[in-house]
Amino acid sequence: MVFPRPPSESDLFLHSNFASRYARDSLPRFSMPEDSMPKEAAYQNIHDELQLDAIPKLNLASFVTTSMEEECNKLIMESINKNYVDMDEYPITTDLHNRCLNMIARMFHAETGENENAIGAGTVGSSEAIMLAGLAFKKKWQNKRKAEGKPYDKPNLVTGSNVQVCWEKFARYFEVELREVEVREGYYVMDPAKAVELVDENTICVAAILGSTYNGEFEDVKLLNDLLLEKNKQTGWDTPIHVDAASGGFIAPFLYPELEWDFRLPLVKSINVSGHKYGLVYAGIGWVIWRTKDDLPEDLVFHINYLGADQPTFTLNFSKGSSQIIAQYYQLIRLGQEGYRSIMENCRENAMVLKEDLEKSGHFNILSKDDGVPVVAFSLKDRSRYDEFKISEMLRRHGWIVPAYPMPPAAQHINVLRVVIRAEFSRTLAERLVLDIHSVLDELEKVHPSKVTKNTKEENKLLVENGVKNTALDAHSEIIAQESNKRQKIMVA
Repeated sequence: MVFPRPPSESDLFLHSNFASRYARDSLPRFSMPEDSMPKEAAYQNIHDELQLDAIPKLNLASFVTTSMEEECNKLIMESINKNYVDMDEYPITTDLHNRCLNMIARMFHAETGENENAIGAGTVGSSEAIMLAGLAFKKKWQNKRKAEGKPYDKPNLVTGSNVQVCWEKFARYFEVELREVEVREGYYVMDPAKAVELVDENTICVAAILGSTYNGEFEDVKLLNDLLLEKNKQTGWDTPIHVDAASGGFIAPFLYPELEWDFRLPLVKSINVSGHKYGLVYAGIGWVIWRTKDDLPEDLVFHINYLGADQPTFTLNFSKGSSQIIAQYYQLIRLGQEGYRSIMENCRENAMVLKEDLEKSGHFNILSKDDGVPVVAFSLKDRSRYDEFKISEMLRRHGWIVPAYPMPPAAQHINVLRVVIRAEFSRTLAERLVLDIHSVLDELEKVHPSKVTKNTKEENKLLVENGVKNTALDAHSEIIAQESNKRQKIMVA
């Protein structure tokens, strides 16, 4: 039996954490410890435990950026102690925030003059951005209804059932009815025509997604705009559109510049985008942009005076770090349009490589589109022996995190595996993933072999009774063997 010994002064000065008592004691889980520990011991123990996390670069479930240049990392650390809300104390940080807003707003064709500041806000991801945009729509709708002397207690919002959960949070937290257009097999995004059918005089907006979470597909914002314009003309309403471009907002301007989805469409009044996705910044930054000043109700805006100038603010959070804002500005000026375009093209090409190899395997149906967010969503053609969840589980043994999940209601009988192709996902990693998927399939085929023939003896007997010669039987067996060999070669390739 090993008896614990009391700590000695030498423990505090040992150069090796592994020779001290701190390597024997468990870290506290529920209560703050009575005694202190050396900084080296605290670091080493936490560092070691964090090694059990997945490798962020191999986390293909996430859209969030996991790698930035060392120069940007330095800027992040240099500004990590700045509280963004202290605008009077940190005016340059505030100015960098406004520069980001102006650049992104113009990228989305907002109605701003040459030297005019855009209307928007930096947020903690797209979730806060969506909350702010939703509040603006609700407030503007309520103000109009009050002025008309009409009821304003039953607002609703129209979306597809494929929306991200933050839209459901907005509806629940701020008491707005959520009307969802169900997706269907083969059509996994909101149908614009069905969305417009759900619109009534209490609809505060219709939310379209530029890059569905499920398969990366862009919804048809142009068609939605045209149909809604016609309905507004017929009814006298002025129902607007919000575009949730969390994933696609930094992709469409560079890969599909002719695609009309943004403020070029008259009914699009606000757009959100995640800087920490294809804006290429670490987690914790999003943006919401309004078309014009009139689209953001003034009674939601707070005004702060810094350096003698008015700084309007509209946020749900108060204190927050400045690092991500500075990192976003770094990426915008470091990469420029040329750099962003090149990165997005690389992502699309790597997605196509993965998609084509999965199709060649013969095992999968591809549910993502070539045009959209560089995501590859795929499902098994045959789930009789194993399913997508088993493939996801076995890929973790190779270090990959590839999520498996059912599609939204009305199509939830379809399970999907999804790979998000981010900027840091190289061609080499794409090819390695393909090899590991084939390895997993090969292993599953061995554990769950397919039944090529029902019962060879009974089948032979039946064929003979029907007058089929042995030479025909031999040819039949040879064909089966050839098909089996082809399948094995595909899995090994």
